[in-house]
Amino acid sequence: MADPAQEGRKLSRSFGGLALLGILLVVAGLVGLVYTGVATLTSMILFGWLLLVGGLVGLLHAIQSRGTNYFWLGVVVAALNIAAGVVVIRHPHGSAEALTMFAALLFLTGGVFRLAGSVVVRGPQFGWTLLQGAFGLLLGLLVLFDWPHSSLYVLGCFFSLALLFDGLGLVAIGVGGRRIVAMVSDRMTPAGGPDQGGSGQGQPGQPPGGEQKRSDS
Repeated sequence: MADPAQEGRKLSRSFGGLALLGILLVVAGLVGLVYTGVATLTSMILFGWLLLVGGLVGLLHAIQSRGTNYFWLGVVVAALNIAAGVVVIRHPHGSAEALTMFAALLFLTGGVFRLAGSVVVRGPQFGWTLLQGAFGLLLGLLVLFDWPHSSLYVLGCFFSLALLFDGLGLVAIGVGGRRIVAMVSDRMTPAGGPDQGGSGQGQPGQPPGGEQKRSDS
C-alpha cells in the first residue's frame, strides 16, 4: 500500500507544476498585451503550424484507412488543412487581415441576432442579452472601421487575453489543489503523543508512587 504522505507530496508537486505553468502563461499574456503586433504574428504562425501538422496527421490516418467510405473525404480535408497551413505560414499578415475581417463580421452578425432576439422574445434575460448584442455590434463596427490596421492588434489581443485567463485558471487550480492536499494530509496524519499507559495510571490528583508512600507510613 502506498504511503499517504508520499502520495500527498506527489500531488502537491503536480499542483505546483500547474501553478508554475499558469504563471508562465500569465506572463506571456501580459507581454502579448504590450506587444500585440508580435502576438498577432506569433498566433498566426502557431495557427499555421497547427493546420499543417493536423493535415499531415489526417492524411496519414486517411492512408491507413484505405478502402473505407470516408477515405476520399479524409484526403480532401487533410489536403485543405495542409494547403491552409502553408498559406498562413508563408503569408501571416494577409492571413491576419482575413481572419480579422471574419471576426468583425462574426461580431456584427452575432450582435444583430442578439439584439433582434432580445427585442422579439423579451425573456427574463432581456437586459443582459440586449447588452451582449450591443457590445458585439459595437466591437464588430470598431474592428471593421479600422480594418486592415486592426488586424495588427485584434488577434494578438484575443490571443494574449486567452493566455492570460488560462494562466489565471491554472494558477487558481494549482494553489487550491495544494491547499486541499495539505488539509487532507494533515487530517490523515495520526496525532503522535507520549504513551499514556504504564506506571503513571492511577487516580486523578494522586502523584506517582503514592502507594509506596502509604506503605512506608
